[in-house]
Amino acid sequence: MSEEHYYLELCENPVQFENASSVNNVFFDEANKQVFAVRSGGATGVVVKGPEDKSSVAFRMDDKGEVKCIKFSIGNKILAVQRTPKSVVLPDKRSLKLLKSQSINVNWYMYCPETAVILLSTTFQGNVLQPFAFKSGTMSKMSKFEIELPVVPKPAKLNLSERDIAVANIYGQLYVMYLKHHSRTTDSPCAEVILYQLPREGSCKKTNVLKLNTTGKFALNVVDNLVVVHHQSTQTSIIFDIKLREPDCALNVHQPVLPPRSIHPYRIPLTGIGYLELLYVYTLIGYQWYLQVKLPPTVNLLQDKGKLIDFLLRRRDCKMVILSVCSQMLNGEDKGSLPVVATVFDKLNQVFKEYLEAEQTYTVAMESGPSRGSAARERPVRTQAVIDQSDMYTHVLSSFTEKKDVSHKFIIAVLMEYIRSLNQVQITVQHYLYELVIKTLVHHSLFYMLHQFLQYHVLSDSKPLACLLLSLEGTYPAAHQLSLDMLKRLSTANDEIVEVLLSKQQVLGALRFIRSVGGNDNISARKFLDAALQTADQMLFYTIFRFFEQRNLRLRGSPSFNPGEHCEEHVVYFKQVFGEQALMKQATV
Repeated sequence: MSEEHYYLELCENPVQFENASSVNNVFFDEANKQVFAVRSGGATGVVVKGPEDKSSVAFRMDDKGEVKCIKFSIGNKILAVQRTPKSVVLPDKRSLKLLKSQSINVNWYMYCPETAVILLSTTFQGNVLQPFAFKSGTMSKMSKFEIELPVVPKPAKLNLSERDIAVANIYGQLYVMYLKHHSRTTDSPCAEVILYQLPREGSCKKTNVLKLNTTGKFALNVVDNLVVVHHQSTQTSIIFDIKLREPDCALNVHQPVLPPRSIHPYRIPLTGIGYLELLYVYTLIGYQWYLQVKLPPTVNLLQDKGKLIDFLLRRRDCKMVILSVCSQMLNGEDKGSLPVVATVFDKLNQVFKEYLEAEQTYTVAMESGPSRGSAARERPVRTQAVIDQSDMYTHVLSSFTEKKDVSHKFIIAVLMEYIRSLNQVQITVQHYLYELVIKTLVHHSLFYMLHQFLQYHVLSDSKPLACLLLSLEGTYPAAHQLSLDMLKRLSTANDEIVEVLLSKQQVLGALRFIRSVGGNDNISARKFLDAALQTADQMLFYTIFRFFEQRNLRLRGSPSFNPGEHCEEHVVYFKQVFGEQALMKQATV
């Protein structure tokens, strides 16, 4: 099958260890994600391998019998070895102190290392679960809760095994997952996964139901906040996202996000017998994998673009996949309608806005300093779900506007829809997006529409935009005046307006403008005299020269130019053309 078929795969670099045999026992520690290979009871070596090379350890122990269990504490500081059902040996003898104890009848237990919570199965049927939380050397009792069994056995017997329970951290919340097998006599014999949310304080609540739509043996994983359910007989897996909620429903009932698929086969080279294709982890060959979600195949499997974006935004490595969805949505056979495009843009910009607000809140808090009693703020993390204007411009919109086979009306509508979406969440639109709109309008000779967009301020004023309009004067003559009008509206762009007018040899117009804003006492005489000289209009030069003589007289009492103004060549030219007697004389009293 093609690569596009599989949305689950095993990691590229598995942990390799000595395979299980008559002389080598293999153990797995869920808390540290470590594999222990124990040879000859430890006498000839114990090799510990974890997800990272730095967590690998090798050592030897005295052979004091068969090892039934072996584990390190967090950080590999303490080693515990179990050789008999009722004793745990610490090879390095030190003192132990009993901090707290609980007396309770336990059928089995389950521990969640990420949250340091242990779950104990109690009562005859095993369906009353008592959680305990560990923190900083203390143990606290949490509210116990009862798992609803499909059938209550008579007489009472253990009916809930640890194979049907899993504890996981999903979207930052602790959940207990119960694999519920219905009786064949019921209306719906298909199995379900029931999720109970377990808060640190307060009672546990049944929050989600995952419909498996089949029966048989299952295994559970949580990968990238997705619940992955593996079906043994069909060798397929399905995934659920509990954040894809049903509206107005207190208890969320979920169907699989995607159709069932097998895990991508992993090929291992074995000397002499070619390749072995594996879907599962075997201690017999000494490999341990992490399960991963492949996002690109999900794009074609989930047709609802809004639901697809919701799904992708919550995944770790989502940015480039989301940008490819946006490109696909605007091109080719999968081109979406404008309402669909608008929905996608709104979802992306809402996440972008939330990040900007969090960043601003953090900045304000840092500037004001820590307040008494408040916890230290952490800088918001910019995840791959934050897709800003630069990302959209670079990877989607700029190439989209160059498409020859797409209607220019649709191109402009998409650009304006993205700008509308940004404005809706009050994000300042970057000038390069407006430039893209203007260039597209000019390219298709839609000057009337451009004029309307500027007249009604659909495109916000900015200096870069005014300069772009100025550069379009050759194609669209009215762009020159539109540019000047925009610069005037900015009111902080007086220098730019003067430069624009002088570049067009409108020297008197520039002088009138600078006088209208009261800046004529500070302008450079040389700049205006140079511009007048370039026009080759002697009378214009005379008018400008006389204006600055009068300014000099008014400001300094003398019509002469100061040496620092560097106008000597202009004075020489004036004398050559009009004669020295034409120079203004200093007033005498």
